[in-house]
Amino acid sequence: MIAHMQEELSWALIGERVRVGRAAAGLSQQALADAIGLERSMVSKLEKGDRRVDAVELTRIARALHWPLSSFLDPAPEVVSRRSALAEAASSGDSDAAREAHRAEAVLSEWLRDVRQLVDDGFLRVPRLLRCRQRVTDVDGARRAAGWLRGELGLGEGPVDSVADVCERAGQFVAVVPLRTEGASLVDGEIAAAVVSGDQAPGRRRSTGAHELGHMVLGDEFSSDLGVHASREERERAVEAFAAEFLLPGGCVSPVGEEADEEARREALVRVSATYRVSWTLAVTQLRRTGGVGWDEARRLRACTPTDVEFRDALGWKPQPDLASVRVPPRYASAVVAALRAAAITPARAVEMMRGQVTTEDLTEEAAD
Repeated sequence: MIAHMQEELSWALIGERVRVGRAAAGLSQQALADAIGLERSMVSKLEKGDRRVDAVELTRIARALHWPLSSFLDPAPEVVSRRSALAEAASSGDSDAAREAHRAEAVLSEWLRDVRQLVDDGFLRVPRLLRCRQRVTDVDGARRAAGWLRGELGLGEGPVDSVADVCERAGQFVAVVPLRTEGASLVDGEIAAAVVSGDQAPGRRRSTGAHELGHMVLGDEFSSDLGVHASREERERAVEAFAAEFLLPGGCVSPVGEEADEEARREALVRVSATYRVSWTLAVTQLRRTGGVGWDEARRLRACTPTDVEFRDALGWKPQPDLASVRVPPRYASAVVAALRAAAITPARAVEMMRGQVTTEDLTEEAAD
């Protein structure tokens, strides 16, 4: 590992990544030194690139910082698309926000590494990236792009059963991970990867997954017409419009506005929200956008979030949460199992790659079948 590392990265760059990881964890050099059993001066020299580090020490550092080991070893991807708040945090003076932004990038890079390992070893095929060919410059164009993608995936106007599955079919691999930020995504060569925070409510996790898919489909600030001609805030509004329309097409919510009174409209919107498994806020936003209700009624609807009982009564059963027990895409999961069966990875490595979706016992039994 260390020999390979020397070929890819200089010791100075590795030291700088240790420094960034330490700062992101909010630790002083002395605190890190105490955690890994070194003198503070040794940590200082390491961060300056004046001291080499072996695999054991680097593993201890990663554990002490709760930081992916690969973030110290692998070259960083060139293109990263992020929510505006995350991008601003990375360069802001807010140390807490900057720490979370750097952590999100490290976790995202680690996820990319795992996807690429399966691809390079021949266990995972990368689907063609479904990126919008038409120039997208505003929210209306973003909504049309969402309709185009639904058509490409054969979804019609029906509910998205699994965000992880549709993202993977569109060419983006999504993982649910522990993060304080909502999500982040990147495109590196032929591979698109995204991470979504598992700390969000189920409906919000789906929205975040669709949002990161929008970054890929519409293009990012480095290469798209949307990025060239729009501000960061305008880009984010367009991506949010894409995500909302992709999860809940406006044509499916507009009939709610035809109900006789406010109570009936609320009941109908509860059914739509439950059927499409979207957050109540997203459902109300789409209803308001289609002209089904005015601003005042929309405000009252937002303030009256349905209970679990109401959602259950609306359908006769409660929809299962998406991106909850499922932490990685289905084809990626199958590729991990295939790699394990071929003895290309160990059970412990397989569990790590599955992001906690299964245990070692689960995978050992699976490989033995």
